[in-house]
Amino acid sequence: MGRRVLLVEDEVNIFEAISFILSREGWDVSGHGNGATALAEVARAQPDVLVLDVMLPGRSGLDILRDLRAQPETAALPVLMLTAKGQSKDRDLALALGANAYLTKPFSNAEMVETLRAVAGGGQQATS
Repeated sequence: MGRRVLLVEDEVNIFEAISFILSREGWDVSGHGNGATALAEVARAQPDVLVLDVMLPGRSGLDILRDLRAQPETAALPVLMLTAKGQSKDRDLALALGANAYLTKPFSNAEMVETLRAVAGGGQQATS
């Protein structure tokens, strides 16, 4: 299982909380907060797994996901979508675009860790 995770999240407090949780579990966490430059950061960081917020400044996480899946070098990158948008149509769209899992804020620490482990391990998991 990969241990490098890139967290694309523009809210500093959420980034810091997730980073703390994942670092404590042994993950090497890096962060990025701008949707417009997120694809370049994925290419630079080459993470084992990506945690991607849906609502970002500059570009939406769904648009970023669509582009990741269209590029051969990132088509298989495990992606956990993270969002405050909990409607089933939003989750269905993210999964249709190729997200491995979809986690709605707020979430528990255990839920984040468990979902990320499943995603990084190659599991397809549609989460709450």
